[in-house]
Amino acid sequence: MNTKQLINEAVSLPVEERALVIDSLLRSLNQPESDIDKIWAKEAKRRLNELRSGRVKAIQGEEVFKKVWDRFEK
Repeated sequence: MNTKQLINEAVSLPVEERALVIDSLLRSLNQPESDIDKIWAKEAKRRLNELRSGRVKAIQGEEVFKKVWDRFEK
C-alpha cells in the first residue's frame, strides 16, 4: 500500500477512529518527555489551585488576545 492509498483508507474511517490515527501519528512525531510532562502537570495543578482558591483571577481569552493585538498595533 502506498501513501496515497493509506490516506484514502484513513479518510474513510469513522471520525473517532480517524482521531485515534491522527493522535497516534502526532505522538510518534513528538515523543513526550516524562520529566517535562511531570513538571507541567505539577504546574497545571498549582495554577488550578490558585484559580479555585481565588488567589488569581481568570481572564477571558478575548481580553488576552485584544491586549496582545493592541501591543502589536502600536
